[in-house]
Amino acid sequence: MSNSMSLEDILTLASDQDELREKLIAVCRAMDASLQKEGISSREQYARPLLDVVMRGRVFRKRLASGVMIEMPYGNKISREFLLSPEPEPDHVWEPQTTKLLMHLASGARHVVIGGAYVGDQAAPLASLMQSWGGACHAFEPEEASFRFLKRSAEINHLTNLHCVPAGLWDADAHIALTGSDSLASPTAAEADNADSIAARSLDSYAAEKGLDEVGLIMLDTEGGEFAALRGAESFLTQPEGKAPHLVFEVHRHHVDWSAGLESTDIVRHVRERGYEVFAIRDYHSNHPMHGEPVELIPCDSVYLEGPPHGFNMLAVKDPGTLHSPFFRVVRGVSPKLLLHRDPALHQPVRQ
Repeated sequence: MSNSMSLEDILTLASDQDELREKLIAVCRAMDASLQKEGISSREQYARPLLDVVMRGRVFRKRLASGVMIEMPYGNKISREFLLSPEPEPDHVWEPQTTKLLMHLASGARHVVIGGAYVGDQAAPLASLMQSWGGACHAFEPEEASFRFLKRSAEINHLTNLHCVPAGLWDADAHIALTGSDSLASPTAAEADNADSIAARSLDSYAAEKGLDEVGLIMLDTEGGEFAALRGAESFLTQPEGKAPHLVFEVHRHHVDWSAGLESTDIVRHVRERGYEVFAIRDYHSNHPMHGEPVELIPCDSVYLEGPPHGFNMLAVKDPGTLHSPFFRVVRGVSPKLLLHRDPALHQPVRQ
């Protein structure tokens, strides 16, 4: 009988030793930096198979440049990207330009609301920033395992202004069921007597209960539940310019039919009818340093949408003066998906 071990067995054995595990992760970072080719994502093609063995079932903690600690389980693309960040203390976990934008829009806000807060990758940095002026971040997360890590983010960073709510955001106080798991759990309406159903709140109802009359920013990443959440925030979306919240929300081809253009989708029509201007946000769905780069925005009637089913974030503002700043750059005819391994004319920042 052979006593030889498979490569997976060897990696599993090595990963039980902290020092060896860190060296193996460093090898993955080196492969990512050295094996970039057009048409190939080195993190997915080369690093992922190794990391999936080395980090299987593990939880890791990492510090951001702001000092905020993020703790999360390894197991999806977000965790893999954060683990392989090119910088030892990056300024974001995932989606650098969206993170930068949220921090910018939250400046001075009394209240910020996040629907689909996951493990606190956006909520914890926002709450940390808002502590300096007494602002509060209200983070909704219906998925049980993610909610535990969201609460953990508040605890390890001493964020008493991060209010974690174990519920989804919806168009009414109701029950929803989640299909899928982790950061990709998608909500659908459910009956209260469904054993798998979980609580959902409308923002209007929650705000009335908590006495919130003004919210500066609403961020939604709820895997198809964004439109329902916006319908449940009617009292805020109909507020006048200067008081109405800025909106950042995800759209994905799996949930939103944009075959007639983004401007024809229900969610975009809904916010435009309430006085908002709507733009797609250009961003990496990864951890990628973007220091000094403006946030590029594409008017929703000029977004390049070709390619396999994909998603991206959108920004809606009532005051167009919000965008009159070197912080922003409005561009046209390009993709919102920034990618290192695709046509740079469509998938890289516009150089001027």
